[in-house]
Amino acid sequence: MESEMQCSMSQAWGPKMPQGLDLEISHHPMTMKRVVNLIIAMERLKDGVSESVLSTGFRDESLLNIMMESIVEEHIVFERTSAPSDQFSRTGVHPCNISDSQKKNLILVENSMELHAVMLQAGSDNRKVLLNMSTYVNPSPTVEARPVALCIKDTNLYLSCHQEDGEPTLHLEKVEDKISLRTITRQSELLRFLFYKQDSGVNISTLMSARFPDWYISTSEEENMPVMMCQESAHRYRTFNIQRQS
Repeated sequence: MESEMQCSMSQAWGPKMPQGLDLEISHHPMTMKRVVNLIIAMERLKDGVSESVLSTGFRDESLLNIMMESIVEEHIVFERTSAPSDQFSRTGVHPCNISDSQKKNLILVENSMELHAVMLQAGSDNRKVLLNMSTYVNPSPTVEARPVALCIKDTNLYLSCHQEDGEPTLHLEKVEDKISLRTITRQSELLRFLFYKQDSGVNISTLMSARFPDWYISTSEEENMPVMMCQESAHRYRTFNIQRQS
């Protein structure tokens, strides 16, 4: 049976093999899968190698090169990049001490649920609020500002910005499920809790609403007035000294 297969293969392929080459099957038993693979290889050799082997120095390596060039197919792999993320993902939370450019501290006025900026006297530091600042990955790397969320420490009160009477306004809003703020999309209503922290010096930053560009958290020139949103042209203080606490 084996001799018949060798004879039939020699008759089928022998005349079309490159001059100087012969085919010998050295692996037994011959399975149908190997026969198919061998037929495919020989057909490609017939199509791809037309010239005769003239050199007397033809070696096994030369045959291997011919077979590799005939059998191995080139696969071009294109790197696929995912679409830019539209999601803000929280990376950490840090307690911060915050004061405006006039060194006024923030205090909580509970009956009105507002933050006021006050110049505190010695011994009254316990009145000022500390903020937990949550930082987020910016889905738009071209934007240098860092997205943050601001929560009064030891509470579930977050600063938020949404429209009231047609104008962006600052609010203190209770968030019962803080886990919901781990990721925020641009289309989500939760975007009202995000602000872009833009640094302009050591610990000196502005806080612009992510939902309403060009609207900033600000304090009044007067004492003990509410912290509010304003535009750049307003006569209010928009820069804050934000110091991270250990």
